[in-house]
Amino acid sequence: MRLKFDEQLETLNVELIKMGALCEEAISMALKSLSESDPSLIEKVFTTDGEIDRKEREIEALCMRLLLQQQPVARDLRQISSALKMISDMERIGDQASDIAEISTYLMGTDVEKQTKIEKMAAEAIKMVTESIDSYVKHDIELARKVIEYDDVVDNYFIEIKREIVELIAKGETNGEDSIDLLMIAKYLERIGDHATNIAEWVEYSITGVHKDEGDQEKRD
Repeated sequence: MRLKFDEQLETLNVELIKMGALCEEAISMALKSLSESDPSLIEKVFTTDGEIDRKEREIEALCMRLLLQQQPVARDLRQISSALKMISDMERIGDQASDIAEISTYLMGTDVEKQTKIEKMAAEAIKMVTESIDSYVKHDIELARKVIEYDDVVDNYFIEIKREIVELIAKGETNGEDSIDLLMIAKYLERIGDHATNIAEWVEYSITGVHKDEGDQEKRD
């Protein structure tokens, strides 16, 4: 019975990796559609977002089977419940990649993004998503904590990009509408970083049994 359960847990890990890869792909394509002004990439992002939604439902069903058909111990319960929380965050990442792709349609033909650090910010956000999933699969609490700390890097990029946009407007090198669209893309990337942080925090919980919010409460108490 335990062998079958462990095999299903391994399947869960594989499916989470696949879902994480789809998230990375969606973000990358969304930013590529912006930099290359390629409408076909936008449709691919929307398609990938649909695949992410389907993967969420598949993993949710697998988690329910593990909970109902097997007899998981406390550590297993933490791992499965964490996976359920993580797929919710990954689904939101897919939605935000779609939002970025949609906004990029309004920026086609401009090069405003090349005058900011938006591509670097995107690379760091993708890195956070990748490493948060890796930390779950590898049960690597140090990697999870590294992702949590790294959220400050993405947040700082957002602050820098806001400053860059203000300077571009002041110099008359971009119009207000394009600036707002680019700022929205940066905001979505910041949110993707937040979701990756959430994933890493659930990884920490799956290993330690204490969620960050509970730990903070214990310190306050």
